[in-house]
Amino acid sequence: MSKLDLQTLESWLWDSANILRGSIDSSDFKNYIFGLLFLKRVNDVHTEEVDAIVERDGISREDAEDETYFKVPQEARWDEIKKFTENIGIALDIAFATIERDNNKGLNNLEGVLTSTKFGDKEKLSDEVLQRLLSHFNKYSLKNQDLYTPDLLGDAYEYLIKQFADDAGKKGGEFYSPRGVVQTIVRLIKPQPRQKVYDPTCGSGGMLIESAKYVAELPDGKVGNNINISLYGQEKNLGTWAIGKMNMLLHNYNDADLRKGDTLNDPKHKNEDNELMLFDRVIANPPFSQDGWWTSAETSQEVKVDKDGNEKKLTPNYQKSVVDPYGRFQYGIPPRGYADTAFLQHMIAVLKQDGKAGVVLPHGTLFRSGTEGAIREKLLKSDLIECIVGLPSALFYNTGIPASIWIINKSKAAHLKNKVVIIDASNEYKEGKNQNELIELNISKIVSTYDHFVTTKLEEVPDEKYARIVDLEEIAGNDYNLNISRYIDTTEVENEVDLYKVKNTILELEAREKEIDEKLFAFLMEMGL
Repeated sequence: MSKLDLQTLESWLWDSANILRGSIDSSDFKNYIFGLLFLKRVNDVHTEEVDAIVERDGISREDAEDETYFKVPQEARWDEIKKFTENIGIALDIAFATIERDNNKGLNNLEGVLTSTKFGDKEKLSDEVLQRLLSHFNKYSLKNQDLYTPDLLGDAYEYLIKQFADDAGKKGGEFYSPRGVVQTIVRLIKPQPRQKVYDPTCGSGGMLIESAKYVAELPDGKVGNNINISLYGQEKNLGTWAIGKMNMLLHNYNDADLRKGDTLNDPKHKNEDNELMLFDRVIANPPFSQDGWWTSAETSQEVKVDKDGNEKKLTPNYQKSVVDPYGRFQYGIPPRGYADTAFLQHMIAVLKQDGKAGVVLPHGTLFRSGTEGAIREKLLKSDLIECIVGLPSALFYNTGIPASIWIINKSKAAHLKNKVVIIDASNEYKEGKNQNELIELNISKIVSTYDHFVTTKLEEVPDEKYARIVDLEEIAGNDYNLNISRYIDTTEVENEVDLYKVKNTILELEAREKEIDEKLFAFLMEMGL
C-alpha cells in the first residue's frame, strides 16, 4: 500500500469539515475535527508501538501496552468507539476523559486538552453525523509507517489551522498568525540550537513550531530525530491552548511546555524562586490593542450612586490599579484600552541580556501619544529597539489595519547603538481575495535588508525609499514618534517643468493648428461648401 501524502491527507481532512457544515458554526469546526484527528492518530501510533515492542521483546501485547510512551485506555480504543451506533458523542467524551486521566504527568500532561470540546451535545451533533465522521476518519491509517514523512500530520494540521482561520474570518485571528508573518519574524530573530524560545500568547503554537523548523535546518540543529530546541508558551483561551497542545504532539514536539492562563495577570513560567524564567528568543503576535487587560482592576471596579439612586461602575485608573509583583512595567503602565506595550514589556522582562525578541504590534504603537508615547520614549532611550518593519495592510484575519514588527535587542552591535533600523515593507505583498500575503520574495527582501544593517558597518546603504538606519537624535527631534513615513519618503521625485520650453511648444502647436485650419478651409471652398 502506498504511503499517505500531504495532498491526499489535506483533502481527506478538509472533507470532514463538509460533513459538519450545517450542524455547527464554521468557527467551531477546528475543535471537533482536531479532536477526532488526535484520537485516530494516538490509536494508530499506540498500535504501531505495541507491535514493535512485541516483536522486539517477544512479550504479550498486554505487557507491551504497559511500556508504551502514550497510554490509550480501553474506553478510548478506536475499534471500541466504532461499535457505537447511538450516544456516540458521550462515548467520545468518555474516551477523551480517560486519555487525559492516563496521560497526566510531566510536560505531556493532557489535563483539560481533549475534554475542552464536548461531543455529547446531540443538539449540535447527532449520532448520524458522528457516525459519518467516524467512518470518514477510519478511511486511512495514521501510523508513522503509513505516512510519507513522520511530520506529515503536523504539516496537514498546520494547513487546516489556516483553512479554518480562512473559514472563520475574523475569529480565526485568535488562533492563527499568517505564515508569512511568522516566517519573517523567525528569520529576523534567528533562533539557534540549544536555545529556549518562548511565546507569551502562543495561540495554536505556529510561531514556536516555525522556530523549531528553522533550527532543524542549522548545523547541530538536530540530536538524533529530535530538534535541538526548547519550546515554551502560554495561552489564555482554553480551546486555543488545547489546539496548541495537540499541534505540538502531532508535530512530535512532545517536550514543548505550553501553559494555560493569562500571561499579563498570571505568567506561568517561573523558576524555583518564583521569578520569571528568562529566554534566548521571545516571539509573539499578541491580540491587537486588548482592552481591560488587568483583570483585578476590572473585577473590583468602584461603584458610584448618582442622585437618582442608579449605580454606575467607575472606569479603573490603571496608573494606580496595576501593581505587578514581577516588576515588568518599569517603562510605564500602559493605558486601559491598549495592552500592546504591556505585552511588549513582558517580553522584554523575560528576555536574556543577549537575547532577541520579535513581536507584531498594531501600527498605532509607533505614534500614539500619552502614556504609550512616554513608554516608547523610554524604550528608545534605553536603546532596546533595534528594528521596526512596517507591514502591508490586510495581512491578518482579525483586522484590516497595517501592523509592524518590533525587534528588541538588549545587546546591539556597536555600530547600531542609539540607532533604529526602519524598513518600509508596506507595499511588499501578494494581493489576495480576503487577506494579503507575504510571499518568499517579500520575506527575503525584509530579512536581507535587516541582515545587511545588522552584520555590516553600513559601507553600502540599501534603497533609502525602502529602509534606513535612523539616529536616536533624529527620532528625538520627532518627539520619539516612530511613524515610518517620517523617516522613509516613498514619494517619487517629479521631473522639473521648463516653463519657457512649454510656452514655446504651445505657441508652435497653435501655429500648426492655424495652418491646418487654413488648408481645411481652402479644401472646403474648392468643394463648394
